[in-house]
Amino acid sequence: MNGKPLVSIISAGMSKFGKREGLLAREIFSEAAYEAFTRCPKLNPKGDIKAMFIGHMGEAYEHQGHTGSAMADWAGLTGIPATRTEAACASSGAALRSGIYAVLSGLADVVVVGGVEKMTHRTTAEVTEYLAMASDYPFEQWHGITFPGLFALMATAHMHAYGTTEQQIALAAVKNHYHGSLNPKAHMQKEITLETVMASRYVAWPLKLYDCSLITDGASCIILTKPELASKYTDQPVHIVGSGQASDTIGLYERKSFTSLNATTLAAKTAYEMAQVTPQQVDLAEVHDCFTFAELMAYEDLGFCKLGEGGKLIESGETRLGGRIPVNTSGGLKAKGHPVGATGTAQAYEMYLQLTGQAGKRQVKDAKVGLTHNVGGSGATSVVHIYRSAQ
Repeated sequence: MNGKPLVSIISAGMSKFGKREGLLAREIFSEAAYEAFTRCPKLNPKGDIKAMFIGHMGEAYEHQGHTGSAMADWAGLTGIPATRTEAACASSGAALRSGIYAVLSGLADVVVVGGVEKMTHRTTAEVTEYLAMASDYPFEQWHGITFPGLFALMATAHMHAYGTTEQQIALAAVKNHYHGSLNPKAHMQKEITLETVMASRYVAWPLKLYDCSLITDGASCIILTKPELASKYTDQPVHIVGSGQASDTIGLYERKSFTSLNATTLAAKTAYEMAQVTPQQVDLAEVHDCFTFAELMAYEDLGFCKLGEGGKLIESGETRLGGRIPVNTSGGLKAKGHPVGATGTAQAYEMYLQLTGQAGKRQVKDAKVGLTHNVGGSGATSVVHIYRSAQ
């Protein structure tokens, strides 16, 4: 675990996730920025921060583009270069990569990286249509398939190949709702039973209502600097020691396998090698559970278990708080919520809390190494980051 730090996180902020009626995305983002600034009193935001990168998937939700400048304005940071990144649901994971590039290049010593989405004021049909824009238009969208359908195809293929069961898939929802019940910023803060998940209506077989992540409003951000400057701002930095991003075909139909995301395996390989960390050395992870099955697939693609054994791993309890490798201690996309542009840096926010011992009731004991995994579309983009406590 000797990977050299790329950058250091000196602070982080996240809005309450949920249905934020009467608020615009910019107002929600200002909540996250305010928390990040107040957590770091030695930081002078207006003077120290030299660039901003903001993940934001869709102009359609609020009929508002030009997100970089809009969020810089409402965070009190006008004047600095502010850039929007778009990679579907991996938009702020890609923003984090951009922030790392900026610091490593030497062009900016301190940058703010974040993401935002305001979704709940739209109907479910509208949100489904907007999200579907991240799939292939002529060969997927045009024929009416949506993301529940695409991930259901993957789940069905995995069940056929490896014997994975609906009950195993449903256990991810039970676990993540339990974790979400411990997170005061989560959209859903109540536990559910396996029976509740199994009895919920089908959305796209074998995925049921409780297998699907939530339409959510929210924002998140982290502040990065050079590792050698971190002590100027905080006694508790978190180092990012590995960063990987990869892409795949935009259309699921073009791929050789439906049971694994090649972009994830490639991004993870890059991040592990850079960090000089093995999957077995990861203490906790935040993975992209847009659907419960996606979490099981992530276990395998990230090397937490062998191919085909994701169902067995969730059954074992090892990915629950108190287990060998707790996954989605925040509640994940399933319970914390999935404001798509904000998800990548919301995962980083959880990692910052955990690795500085500030995660409260969901704190993982003695956590030193963490991983985040953010996916765009049906796996056309995947971003993996590895974090190490400075303690």
